[in-house]
Amino acid sequence: MTFSPLFLFPNPGNFFAMIDPNYAHPDALVTTDWVAAHLQDPEIRLVESNEDILLYGTGHIPGAVHIDWRADLQDQTMRDYISPEAFAALCSKNGITRNTTVIFYGDKANWWACYALWAFRLFGHDKVKIMDGGRDKWISEGRELTRQTPQYPATEYPVPARRCDDEIRAFYEDTLRQSQNRLPLIDVRSPGEFKGEVTHMPEYPQEGVLRGGHVPGAKSFPWKRAVNDDATFKSAADLKAIYENEAGLKPDDETIVYCRIGERSSHTWFVLTYLLGHKHVRNYDGSWTEWGNRVRAPIERGE
Repeated sequence: MTFSPLFLFPNPGNFFAMIDPNYAHPDALVTTDWVAAHLQDPEIRLVESNEDILLYGTGHIPGAVHIDWRADLQDQTMRDYISPEAFAALCSKNGITRNTTVIFYGDKANWWACYALWAFRLFGHDKVKIMDGGRDKWISEGRELTRQTPQYPATEYPVPARRCDDEIRAFYEDTLRQSQNRLPLIDVRSPGEFKGEVTHMPEYPQEGVLRGGHVPGAKSFPWKRAVNDDATFKSAADLKAIYENEAGLKPDDETIVYCRIGERSSHTWFVLTYLLGHKHVRNYDGSWTEWGNRVRAPIERGE
């Protein structure tokens, strides 16, 4: 079977959408319409980042580059992110400059797009946005896909002076103190994972976690509550009802979010930071694969 390099899916009709202006930072999101109108814009770079790293090769938005969350963003020896030097090389290879606005999108309602965006923020790249609805919404609207991999002239991206671990990242010790002091902790995993009934997501393989449950004092607010059926983010009013009214979070709270390896919690980090304007949210990327395996780490089970 052969495929043309550029192909379309059936268009179901009118798909015009707007970004809620009541978000704290509505400019952190763009619509599929906006992206379609800016495919030739030299000031932006589209980045596809998926859980399924093979999806990009089956068809992607024209001009989009692929960033593999495992191979490109993570150190391949120790469990950590890449160095500032490696980040600069990654951006340079993909034609990204310090002034490039990077638009992220991907599968799973933008889990991994938010993860990649958060990683870019770790290195101080602030010109970042998410395409609301992600890859699935683009495809469902019958928009253009291609299998051609774009080639951009290499740039000279400056090596960041440091990685912003203190500002938006939490480690085990930080999360333990948060728990001991009963400060806001949000577990964004499924209810079964939170209760300790399972140690991995439903329909996902076991990843070697030895104990199930949650960090003592954490509240269960699964990431999926923040999105609509079409993978777009819920309205500002709906998000405030969930995270501020129900969870009791305040915009000035020191909040830590976690999941299994930091991908789902990156999504909630984006919601709290960009859409609700909470100022001090950190993502515990070690999450349950660290906590559930750590000797003598305190664990609660049940509701």
